[in-house]
Amino acid sequence: MPQLRIGSRPSRLAMAQARIVKDMIEQITPGLACEIVPIKTTGDKLTTPSLAAVGGKGLFVRELEQALEARHIDIAVHSMKDLPARLNPQFRLAAVPAREDTADVLISGGADLRGLKTGARIGTASPRRRFQAIRLRPDLDVQPLRGNIDTRIAKLRAGEFDAIILAAAGLRRMGQPDLPPVYRLPEDDFVPAGGQGALAIEAMADAWPCDSAEVQRAVAAIDNLRARIEITAERAFLAGIGASCASPIGVKATAEHGGLEIRVMLFSLDGTRSMIDSLRLATISDIAHAERCGIELAQRMQADGAAELIGSGMGVE
Repeated sequence: MPQLRIGSRPSRLAMAQARIVKDMIEQITPGLACEIVPIKTTGDKLTTPSLAAVGGKGLFVRELEQALEARHIDIAVHSMKDLPARLNPQFRLAAVPAREDTADVLISGGADLRGLKTGARIGTASPRRRFQAIRLRPDLDVQPLRGNIDTRIAKLRAGEFDAIILAAAGLRRMGQPDLPPVYRLPEDDFVPAGGQGALAIEAMADAWPCDSAEVQRAVAAIDNLRARIEITAERAFLAGIGASCASPIGVKATAEHGGLEIRVMLFSLDGTRSMIDSLRLATISDIAHAERCGIELAQRMQADGAAELIGSGMGVE
């Protein structure tokens, strides 16, 4: 039986995500020897509050892609939102498993966003979340907060923040049992980052993972059509809008009942200007159609002035 080497960042969340993929593949191909190979990325080593100034989200991807090129691993597991909107041509998305909850959540000492005290100190690493929170509560003091989930929760418990904002998907995948109150934030106001809640299985473009037909079928089998359609539309929008690596922008595609809706909320770099738009289709025919829809919405928003916001220094979260 062949072996499948799965590359992952070494953080607790990343390893939990790699184990989810490993379990899915092993269920499809019993007896397959799957090994998770931890690979520390540049992004894991940095402590700067802002990744945008030093290379953006791509810092969480580079070393994993190098390991793929060197054939040290067969596939890499990423959080989808860590991937650039356009992959380098030597790589491809081999699979997109079923998507987790896409929402953001507020974790606090007891109050939801509306109930937080005036001037409450909120922690988040995301400019998008910062501007979305201030849009609803201009009085909030939103400060940069990087680190893994455990680190961020520890800082909340220590009283450094009154509340923090995280992705629901990460909490669910890690199975956090003992949290302060958690409040789901409405996606109309907190449009999530493109790809949020989705995992990306990356492989080399010119070859299937290892030479086994069984392994190839197992990896292909975990691809989820709904998730693939949604992230294709989101990533096409991000690429089409011309966003870079750390932009205050949320884009969420929802595929259901045979149709597709894409909703976008984007901000200027300083958060003083914003645009909201959406596109709805009663019928979505295939993945290529989803891509065209993302591009169409990007072009429409460019024509309506998004280019000016992009020119003022935007980039992709």
